[in-house]
Amino acid sequence: MTSPLPIDARDWSAIWAASGAAGLSGDADGPALDVPVGLVRMAHEAAVSIAAGAERCGAVLDAGVADLDGTALLGERAALAGLGRRGTTSCGGATRLLAAGDGWIALSLARESDIDSVPAWLASADPALAGDDEDRWDLITRRVRQRSASELVERGVLLGMPISRLGESGDLAPPAILHRVGAAPVRRPLTDLVVVNLAALWAGPLCAQLLGAAGMRVISVESEHRPDGARAGSTDFFDLLHGRDENVCLDFRRPGDRRALAALLDRADVVIEGSRPRALAQLGIVAPLSGPRVWVSITAHGRTGPGSERVGFGDDAAVAGGLVTGPPGEPRFCADAVADPLTGMVAAALVLDRLATGDRWLLDLALAHTAARAAVGPSTSIAAHRLALPRARPVVRGAPALGRDTVAVLAEFGIAR
Repeated sequence: MTSPLPIDARDWSAIWAASGAAGLSGDADGPALDVPVGLVRMAHEAAVSIAAGAERCGAVLDAGVADLDGTALLGERAALAGLGRRGTTSCGGATRLLAAGDGWIALSLARESDIDSVPAWLASADPALAGDDEDRWDLITRRVRQRSASELVERGVLLGMPISRLGESGDLAPPAILHRVGAAPVRRPLTDLVVVNLAALWAGPLCAQLLGAAGMRVISVESEHRPDGARAGSTDFFDLLHGRDENVCLDFRRPGDRRALAALLDRADVVIEGSRPRALAQLGIVAPLSGPRVWVSITAHGRTGPGSERVGFGDDAAVAGGLVTGPPGEPRFCADAVADPLTGMVAAALVLDRLATGDRWLLDLALAHTAARAAVGPSTSIAAHRLALPRARPVVRGAPALGRDTVAVLAEFGIAR
């Protein structure tokens, strides 16, 4: 990604202060803290690249793309869900920064399965682990101090928990690895292209939403038994990300529905997914299929290598990349699940660039690697600036109900179940 807008380094602080996201870093009872300039620059340049890429593809840009403020997107969930900074607790509340015996880790207990794994992770049957949320975290905090960060992360990964050690991904791969996988058919206008989105939560759906704002048709596919967990969160935020979508719901336990999924993906121009390769293979899907021009794989720690089977969310992945704030030895979360919206914007920019370039591509993006590349440069200096409140783009329409368009979409593409 490149930016046609050279900006003096002194101006990044002003851009960050005006973004609405600057107030999301630091302790609840203290001032907002500065963040790496690399974060601000990456968000800004991703938005510029999205508009430029859409224009290169011949799109007539609507306000959702032409006037996109990349730094403001980092605060959209907070604006719509009423979230604020909470220090060593993530804005969303599910993830904590914890001091281990020799460093810091981030642990997310966003899912019931993660909570259920805590006794095995700590090798403890303490009844406090079955108590209320704060009792559980108090015990976890005490036990974590007695162990090494590496041991805790290794045990957590084996149990499938979203856990990371601060800065562990700092020297790893770039935020995106691009693989050319063949020649593409003749280019078509963006309005003729179909995006099939399998990803949930924030990064993948944001990528799809931005491509939809550039004129592409977006079809989101959800599992009947495990629909997008974001449906249980802020309704306004879910509507913002999915208001343009058509929605297909399939039962991945049924062979007929798995075949229908493969057929739908093979008819897509762009596929976005956020699954570990092994999970896709269990559905009979091995990326990339022959049909899509661009296949976007968004994972926590990369789709290949030692992190390919790890799970992770925006907050713990950001910590893995070293994207935190606060003085040395006292890390605090940086913005709200920041690796998610950053990766979603970078992915959208790369999709449009690859569509303009031609050929067929597999894009491998990792939340932790994106965060590592954003955790660079000097810090902003926002103390002299008035901070804008978090804001979100208008919610134009409500998201479709689960499976609303299943019959119509499959019939349109001639896909039997």
